[in-house]
Amino acid sequence: MEYWFNTKTGQVESGGDPGRARSGDLMGPYATEEEAARAYELAAERTAAWDEEERAEGEWATGDRDAAGWDNNPLNG
Repeated sequence: MEYWFNTKTGQVESGGDPGRARSGDLMGPYATEEEAARAYELAAERTAAWDEEERAEGEWATGDRDAAGWDNNPLNG
């Protein structure tokens, strides 16, 4: 069974729940209720890991955003 965390209610919902919230209000799926209950914590951990991977790759380490192919001007597309 899969579980989701409802960001509006703060409750864990199961995959078979016919009254499950809209997908925009859910985080998941998670394998266990415990994981779903820790949805915000797990998301923060994953984001931190991705940020660390980017720093390790050196894309943002130099402060040179052009080195990463970044351009904030929408007219330069």
